[in-house]
Amino acid sequence: MLCSRIRTAVSARLDGEGLPPGITTEQLAAHLEACAACRLWETRARQLTEHIARLREADTTPTPGGEAPRRPRQAL
Repeated sequence: MLCSRIRTAVSARLDGEGLPPGITTEQLAAHLEACAACRLWETRARQLTEHIARLREADTTPTPGGEAPRRPRQAL
């Protein structure tokens, strides 16, 4: 199976979507077990997804006064 199809399936799974037509959970697992490049891609995609979720949570967490937290400015 093509790595591009597996990576599409991994992305869909990380987004909470169903697998694309023609790819089963067993096929996905077997490919990831056999393909180091796709395992690495899955790991990095998962890390990115988790990082984005943390950033979204941090941006929407109100302060005790009800205002969104301000970000410190970085020196140029």
